[in-house]
Amino acid sequence: MISRIITKFGNTPYVRNAIAEKADLAAFRQKPSARILFGVFLIGFSYILGWPAVGALAGLAIYFEEPLVAIIGGPLTYGVSHLVFLAGMYLAGAKYSGIFLRWATRIVMEKLMRKYT
Repeated sequence: MISRIITKFGNTPYVRNAIAEKADLAAFRQKPSARILFGVFLIGFSYILGWPAVGALAGLAIYFEEPLVAIIGGPLTYGVSHLVFLAGMYLAGAKYSGIFLRWATRIVMEKLMRKYT
């Protein structure tokens, strides 16, 4: 059953092209622009704004005995972290995400195909 699923995924045009063209990470060898670096920074910063900030707000809510800090601040902070992440993705560009995903697809599918087919 697993081999059928892997074969089915392996026959998709995206996977076949990634394997045939030996998708790699050569595009990352070029020096990134300031826009891309700032985008990557925002993506990383969004992770700090995510659960750690929500946890800190929960701690503050307990310390100050004010549950509204966590009830309102938690979802608001988490929503802002998503917006920061999206801004980072926009600035970094889909080009690099696509290159990475294509390379990762090739690596994973080659390993799975060797093991199960």
